[in-house]
Amino acid sequence: MLASKYHINTSKEAPAEAEVISHKYMLRAGMIRKLGAGIYTYMPLGFKVLKKVEAIVREEMNNAGAIELLMPVVQPAELWMKTERWNAYGPELLRFKDRHSRDFIIQPTSEEVITDIVANEVHSWRQLPLNFYHIQTKFRDERRPRFGLMRGREFLMKDAYSFDRNEEEANKSYQKMYDAYTRIFTRLGLKFRAVNADTGSIGGSRSHEFQVIAQTGEDLIVYNPNSDYAANIELAEAVSLIDKRAPATRDLELVETPNCTKCELVAEYLNVPLETNVKSVVFSVEKDSGEKVLCMLLIRADHELNDVKVSKLPFFKEAKSYDMATEAQIMEFFGSTPGYLGPVKPLKEVVVIADRTVANMSDFICGGNKDGTHYVGVNWGRDLPEPQVEDIRNVVEGDPSADGNGTLAIDRGIEVGHVFFLGDKYSSKLRAVYLDENGKEAVIQMGCYGIGVSRIVAAAIEQNHDENGIIWPLPMAPYEIVICPIGWSKSEEVKAKCLELYEQFKAAGYDVILDDRDMRPGVMFTEWELIGIPIRVTVGERGLKEGVIEVQKRTESEAKKLSLTEVSNYVKSVYEDLSIRV
Repeated sequence: MLASKYHINTSKEAPAEAEVISHKYMLRAGMIRKLGAGIYTYMPLGFKVLKKVEAIVREEMNNAGAIELLMPVVQPAELWMKTERWNAYGPELLRFKDRHSRDFIIQPTSEEVITDIVANEVHSWRQLPLNFYHIQTKFRDERRPRFGLMRGREFLMKDAYSFDRNEEEANKSYQKMYDAYTRIFTRLGLKFRAVNADTGSIGGSRSHEFQVIAQTGEDLIVYNPNSDYAANIELAEAVSLIDKRAPATRDLELVETPNCTKCELVAEYLNVPLETNVKSVVFSVEKDSGEKVLCMLLIRADHELNDVKVSKLPFFKEAKSYDMATEAQIMEFFGSTPGYLGPVKPLKEVVVIADRTVANMSDFICGGNKDGTHYVGVNWGRDLPEPQVEDIRNVVEGDPSADGNGTLAIDRGIEVGHVFFLGDKYSSKLRAVYLDENGKEAVIQMGCYGIGVSRIVAAAIEQNHDENGIIWPLPMAPYEIVICPIGWSKSEEVKAKCLELYEQFKAAGYDVILDDRDMRPGVMFTEWELIGIPIRVTVGERGLKEGVIEVQKRTESEAKKLSLTEVSNYVKSVYEDLSIRV
């Protein structure tokens, strides 16, 4: 491609609304243009990157035995009503009526549609297993779309769905997709981790997120550098930081703690470490019978409660509903305002659940259930009953790893892929069944596998950039090589050599662009650094007289001066070094 025949429109500044690096650089490099809140047009350079990502995704999905189809963007509401997601999904689901007043949605995902297809077309065990996928536009009506492609409303996604006879076979399909995802993100040249994750609104029982490591990521990724253990912070197991509970050494005492409504203030007032304090969080839980009970969750004062872990506790999972206790409820059950709560001597019976670390604490401090007071020297068994013990807190950097092999590290990540084992969550509701070898009806077991194709583009930039612009991994770059002439219109020798190299690189199969726009060198180099082309070949009259051409990798600050005969072999070696092979 000749640059003069292409559309390149870069800018020195990004709009004020662009908050993260990927958003700023994609706008400045002319890769996307905003149409509306969270809705973007992919300009030629950005679209080229998108198609390269899509090609790798498609190739690995096909290699894994998945079959491509294309499902509609618009879906009838009836299917979503059958799976009970019409109301459950929330305002992110964009709903509308057609001219006949029938309800429809703009799809955020396609579980209902693909399950309906299989329910109507698969009837025998001989037709299984199956895995269908498509790469299609999705829409989620984010309340606050931001960060460009990172959290837009319209996005491109690959979603796949496996269908198997039983859970054992479904787990084999799950593993095939997990392995395919590992190959996809490796081939794209991204630093990533696959982590145990919550299934969220999709549902199901087994789940992994694929996270691109980047400091601007919204998710916290917990991992053990010494093993394969990795998990989203919501699911990372927190072991007790105290191996064994020590015996009591002091008596229970109610002390004055005026204006100390937070554990940090209590620790400062009493001149004790924060780690000796216990924090109380109280929920009002409604049982199926309609009865409401209060549940007090206890964590060490320097720790944070993990809402996802709490939601998975049987006591909460089996409840009709639950929410934070009101101030009136707290006053009724404990006799104090929220800042002075504790598990010792409440006015009414409450359920007490302690984190593993708290369960092994002794002589600890907690609220006195009377304004302006706290108990010190609190001990389990003596001063209050032994609690129910659960893992209910977030891990922190340096915690012991649950696998017993070293300590945990925490990084930030951007979720770009997610695999779920769904079981019969959708197939049972939409009657996706088959007849087994004995002619008996059985429900199909499903898996769901998503990749944010457009989000990968933004995540790659968040991970790979410098102060000058984007640094594309070679498999994703809009062009792999740019040829930059110095004096294109002034030197026939420069022009001839550039055209020779251009044809030579094309013949070798490289994706190359020749900048024939006759720009000043500084401006030209700055623009291509912003766009992020991995290899730059510079041809100038002075260099040709000396018998040299400059080749520079985008990741390096200095160019290499090579003889005319060395250029091709060096570019080939650089290309092979930057290429990702699995």
